[in-house]
Amino acid sequence: MEGRSTAQLIADQLREQIIQGIFRPGEQINESILADQLNTSRSPVREAVQRLCQEGILINRRNHGVFVLELSTQDSKEIYAVREAMETTSADTLLNSSPKHIKNTCRALKTILRNMQRRVEATNWQSIAQLDMQFHTTIVAAAGNRRMTRIYETLAAESTMCILNLKFSYPQAQTLIQEHQHILDLLENGNREELHKALKHHMQKAIP
Repeated sequence: MEGRSTAQLIADQLREQIIQGIFRPGEQINESILADQLNTSRSPVREAVQRLCQEGILINRRNHGVFVLELSTQDSKEIYAVREAMETTSADTLLNSSPKHIKNTCRALKTILRNMQRRVEATNWQSIAQLDMQFHTTIVAAAGNRRMTRIYETLAAESTMCILNLKFSYPQAQTLIQEHQHILDLLENGNREELHKALKHHMQKAIP
């Protein structure tokens, strides 16, 4: 396998391994070893690594190599501040749309919440993190602004890494479900002011 499609596959696989904790924060990524493990040349591996550097989950330290991002408290604050701004704007746009579109979006969010509940019962934080991100991405995507969705998706990997730390912010995982349910209820009821407050509280609580 060679070429751009191979690089994308490698990037997706490496991103997933980072999110799952197979590659730990601060760990160095060796392109040669990775290429050998994947039985491919270094060219698509190098391109995949460059993509993840652009996403921000890998850091290229000159003369030292490439390392998995170590999220500081300041990093988390910046990520959640951007997410709060984008999700609040998206929620406003969604509330200004047709009742049918709002209803369809809420239906999709309810499905995600049901899946989250099952993962909470199984104490599967990796799956919870992915579904948590899917919940919020659905709200942003529902606004119909393709550029905002694209920008938001670039935060997805970093955000998922943050969410994996939520077990410290939410020792009772059920509280996380309740907060998402509250956001959904406010969206469904069209309570704009309280929805803004709920999103702000949700983001701020997640910061370690």
